[in-house]
Amino acid sequence: MSLIKSKKRVADHGEVFTPPWLADAMLDLVKDEAARIDSRFLEPACGSGNFLVRVLQRKLAAVQVKFGKSDFEKRHYALLGLMCTYGIELLEDNIAECRANMLEVLADYLNVSESDDVYHAASFVLSQNLVHGDALTMRTTDGEPIIFAEWGYLGKGKFQRRDFRLDVLTGSSKFSAEDSLFAHLGKHEIFTPIKTYPTMAVRDLARADGGTPQEAA
Repeated sequence: MSLIKSKKRVADHGEVFTPPWLADAMLDLVKDEAARIDSRFLEPACGSGNFLVRVLQRKLAAVQVKFGKSDFEKRHYALLGLMCTYGIELLEDNIAECRANMLEVLADYLNVSESDDVYHAASFVLSQNLVHGDALTMRTTDGEPIIFAEWGYLGKGKFQRRDFRLDVLTGSSKFSAEDSLFAHLGKHEIFTPIKTYPTMAVRDLARADGGTPQEAA
């Protein structure tokens, strides 16, 4: 596979794609985390998804081992694995490719088509988790602060979503430093979501695909 799209893009944006073997080598350094379905990974320059695809594939392998015998659990935990992968990308064509590549991996694993609710639920999650923006400024291409959803699976087909601003989350190291004024506080006391949503099922997420997510409770 080619690691560049054009010399101009390399010169203008420093765009060089991560080869699959290197992504695997990096993930091998954190094998336990990479094999956890609910571990969260953020790629700040995700390109077309070479690294995130490898992350998702490892999560899906864990889903298969733990829940492969139950179609219900397999579908929901596979979606949770997708929910725990995040990316930011400056170039519009790359972020579109990344979303498509990730969706294809999940759809192939679950053997679902575009008519399936879980397909549209995954598409909606990717529209929220893979952001067209600049990781350095922590803003979208529209100039708005990057907001990420924290997804959780509550069991019995129900998901929880809470939204956080990336620029606030990245302040964690400052607050937790030994000499910090806030060092004695737990993270739950420092970070509060900017929006919390009602619990959602796959069908609710599917209905949000291409539209507007539910309002906060």
